[in-house]
Amino acid sequence: MSDYRRAYVPGGSFFFTVVTERRAPIFRAETARMFLGTALRDCRRNWPFRLDALVLLDEHCHAIWTLPEGDTRYSARWGFIKKEFTKAWLAAEGHEQACSPSRLKQRRRGVWQRRFWEHALRDENDYARHFDYVHYNPVKHGYVERVQDWPYSTFHRYVKQGVYDTDRGGGNFDTSVFDDLDTTAME
Repeated sequence: MSDYRRAYVPGGSFFFTVVTERRAPIFRAETARMFLGTALRDCRRNWPFRLDALVLLDEHCHAIWTLPEGDTRYSARWGFIKKEFTKAWLAAEGHEQACSPSRLKQRRRGVWQRRFWEHALRDENDYARHFDYVHYNPVKHGYVERVQDWPYSTFHRYVKQGVYDTDRGGGNFDTSVFDDLDTTAME
């Protein structure tokens, strides 16, 4: 097993990629999107954090969170979100991938990949590039031609706040700024 280490920066901002088991497209279902929203809100009530950006695609999501001063517990938060989502999803007879006996023994279900990918955002430039990457992701994956056409994204919040122009959603992202991001780990 690899020596996997997470970057824990107290009060830091982090970019995350969280993927469903075997990339099952469960977030096509409105109920799945609703359950994930509920799990996120419940988590934020128990362990506050700022949800800076989010995009939800059929089989994965990207998010940027900023934790409270001195807090490093993003793994506990993702564990809570995944657990609460899974309970609601399976109670509503949502589909899960087949599980081996050893996975069942570990109390794992076939809804989420075991881990998630995180990147501690180093500075304002790193933050800005990942922020744009989150919002551009539906275009990158071919879901839509314009960012503004993807409904499951915080992009729309930032248009209302004046952070993005509506034109930015027309594909006016400089995608060359994403070239050096570790996109193999993000997908």
